[in-house]
Order: sequence, then C-alpha cells, then structure tokens
Amino acid sequence: MRRAAVSVAANIAEGFKKRSTKDKSNFYNIAQGSLEELRYYLLLSRDLGYIGDNELLSNQMDEVGRMLNGLIASLKS
Repeated sequence: MRRAAVSVAANIAEGFKKRSTKDKSNFYNIAQGSLEELRYYLLLSRDLGYIGDNELLSNQMDEVGRMLNGLIASLKS
C-alpha cells in the first residue's frame, strides 16, 4: 500500500517536469494506475478484516482521481 501511495505522488512529480505532452500524459496515467492499485489494496484490507471501513480515505482517493483527470484533460486543451 505504501509503495502504491508513494508511486501516485512520484509519477505526478515526474510528469510535471517532462516537456512533451505525451510524456506528461504517460506519467499521469501511471499515477492513475497506482491510485487504482491503492484503492484495491484498501478494499482487500477491509475485506480481510485488517482495517474498518474508511470513508475519509476513500473520499480523498476519489478527490485525487478527479484532480488527475483534470490534469490529464488540461493537456488536451
């Protein structure tokens, strides 16, 4: 879970410094994939009884996902 969470931020940061739109978009898409991986780990942890239902964390991941979608959409403008 930690690696997936760190990967989201790291790929956003790396994409930000890329010059071409294609490279930026690629790193932002990888960040989206890492976010979904993190979402899966959260669901799995809940299903296995390691954690309780964490609505706040789920809402925060949804917000990050929306921001990433906006960031990617801004590249197409």
